[in-house]
Amino acid sequence: MLSEREILSVLKMLRSEHLDVRTITMGISLFDCADDNVKSFTGNVREKILRHAGNLVAVCEGIAVKYGIPVVNKRISVSPIAVAGCRFDAGEMVEVARALDGAAKEIGVDFIGGFGALVEKGFTRGDRALIEAIPEALAVTERVCCSINTASTRAGINMDAVYLMGRTIKAAAERTKDADGVGCAKICVFANIPQDVPFMAGAYLGVGEPDVVVNVGVSGPGVVKKAIDRARESQPDMDLGRLSEIIKRTAFKVTRVGELIGRQAADALGVPFGVVDLSLAPTPDVGDSVGEIFQSMGLPNIGAPGSTALLALLNDAVKKGGIFASSYVGGLSGAFIPVSEDSNIAEAAREGKLTLEKLEAMTSVCSVGLDMVAIPGDTTAETIAGIIADEMAIGVINSKATAARLIPVPGKKAGEKAFFGGLLGEATIMPVSNAGKPGDFITLGGRIPAPVQSFKN
Repeated sequence: MLSEREILSVLKMLRSEHLDVRTITMGISLFDCADDNVKSFTGNVREKILRHAGNLVAVCEGIAVKYGIPVVNKRISVSPIAVAGCRFDAGEMVEVARALDGAAKEIGVDFIGGFGALVEKGFTRGDRALIEAIPEALAVTERVCCSINTASTRAGINMDAVYLMGRTIKAAAERTKDADGVGCAKICVFANIPQDVPFMAGAYLGVGEPDVVVNVGVSGPGVVKKAIDRARESQPDMDLGRLSEIIKRTAFKVTRVGELIGRQAADALGVPFGVVDLSLAPTPDVGDSVGEIFQSMGLPNIGAPGSTALLALLNDAVKKGGIFASSYVGGLSGAFIPVSEDSNIAEAAREGKLTLEKLEAMTSVCSVGLDMVAIPGDTTAETIAGIIADEMAIGVINSKATAARLIPVPGKKAGEKAFFGGLLGEATIMPVSNAGKPGDFITLGGRIPAPVQSFKN
């Protein structure tokens, strides 16, 4: 139960510290839409999405007005299309993507996720068809997002899938070159993908999830920064243990707000409530930055020595506070460090203070991975696959979700800017190491075996 003082502090967070519910995402299973005929399948998909999510935007806006808490994004996630549409070829998969995009546009949601596949142990015909369709599908749609799980602690790393995704990302960049390769901003390559992620581009509805469910993603990096600033101003000698407690208490309040709104939305829509993903998800707005938290904690900028340790502290404190606040915490839950979507992180990358190598090291302790990283357009598919493979290894060995959202910007070099617009922001293109190309290693293919800790039966 929140005290009167804590309630007032939450109100202050809402008014001046960028507290919001970042997304309410309705998950909808499409398995009962299965049909051999793509027109029948897409008709079933559209009907089910409209039936369950037709009022999603109106409900979210009504709740936002009622409680005075902004719900920034309204989204939909669906079953992996490679499974639900496993009988279709690549051309038909593109038609499915168009249908998803049309339904999302009709409802008025920002994105629809689930155009994806789970290939950590191998491919089905549907998996291959969907991956082949990705470049075209993302070029002809606006709201469709794609997630491909290529690795897990249980299965190891499917290096054939990693290499295939390197080539697919290159093709998607070329198909959307007029918009700086923005198609790649809607592709996440995962290890250990959770089944209940509400954040894009990774959101999908797993096979063990309910038929329809509401999952919530909260945020609040600005709230955490302000709480740290106040604490250090009042007690300049406050140490890291006590600052961790401040972050934990703040995460508790933010999570309680998210669960309140999520349950209200679920009740109004007549569907079960799923989870709160309590990730600190920044935006390009000044004051809504994870990078600024690093400065409030005493580092000159994100990327400086000590950044990985600080991120570990931040991630752990956020999880502890959120878990205490809700019985149903899920998704990714922690701290995101997306280069283009966080103005402070983007600035550090532009000034060369945050390198790709340091960013990779930090992903060993954050919630996602190499997120919204723009790289030179002439980066080879093999090099992209090598970067993905490194990120997958971090997730597999550490038994955590990691992802790579890499954008090779066609025609642009390191130091130039890429512009994606909206929440996707803009990014300075980061140089890729010239230590050598992974070449033969990547093309060997096969599967890197699962680590010892996979044997937990």
